[in-house]
Amino acid sequence: MTIQNDSRVLWENLQTQMPADVVDKLKAGWGEIMSKGVQQTCLQAGDIAPDFALPSASGKTVRLSEALARGPAVVTFYRGAWCVFCNLALQAYQAALPEISRRGASLIAISPQTLGNSLSVQEKNALEFEVLSDQGSHVAQSYKLAFEIPQTHRSVLAQFDMPVTRMNGDDTGLIPLPATYVINPGGVIVWAHTNANYRVRAEIEDILAALDKLAQHRAPAY
Repeated sequence: MTIQNDSRVLWENLQTQMPADVVDKLKAGWGEIMSKGVQQTCLQAGDIAPDFALPSASGKTVRLSEALARGPAVVTFYRGAWCVFCNLALQAYQAALPEISRRGASLIAISPQTLGNSLSVQEKNALEFEVLSDQGSHVAQSYKLAFEIPQTHRSVLAQFDMPVTRMNGDDTGLIPLPATYVINPGGVIVWAHTNANYRVRAEIEDILAALDKLAQHRAPAY
């Protein structure tokens, strides 16, 4: 089973469970995201990964450069606890954590949520990797992933009593395009998965293949 297959099944089930107007709003919001063109401008393989230092749900500050001093890093940006497709992907990455760790890599997840909501994601999904809070989407902006959430999606979240302003603790309405990067110890992005369709996520086998390929071409540390 792949994340994409699980995501497809999830979407099919949601469409039968949610009111028709909510499904229509989600479809409209998906179209708005596709039209923003973020996927064409965000960082890709070959770019330098901007360093960051963010608070973790585990109670410490995590700096990318420190993680890279220990080996490569897999950095995944997700939208928030309210995104069922994000939770699905995070659960899959947790299941693959032993294989990622065996390759000497760190796994880091980033969202614009408050620390409290990041902790909820970590606990709900039993995540054993670092879950960071990027309030204001400053790191997402440095990776050119940030954009303003469509009004259609805002209204759906408000309808289910999960306004994005409360989830993120600010009024910007910025969220990241879901993205996953494999970054070598030299700080270079060697593999990237970005897709404006938020139901499509990086597959485990592709992440592991990128790490295996990287192991054959070790880069100097920061």
